[in-house]
Amino acid sequence: MRALNMLTLVLLIVGGLNWLLVGAFDFNLVAALFGDMTPLARIVYVLVGLSAIYQIVPLVSGKQA
Repeated sequence: MRALNMLTLVLLIVGGLNWLLVGAFDFNLVAALFGDMTPLARIVYVLVGLSAIYQIVPLVSGKQA
């Protein structure tokens, strides 16, 4: 469980940094690395979104995953 928690946190950090780059510099790192909405880029976006959902549970319950 600890490994999954660490993986989701890393993915959320990567996603947050990507949004920082998009907002500040109009540069999408995921699209630059994997192509604009290619299947691989979509997988990255889905994994970041699932990581956010996974991290909501301990936040709402007040418990650390």
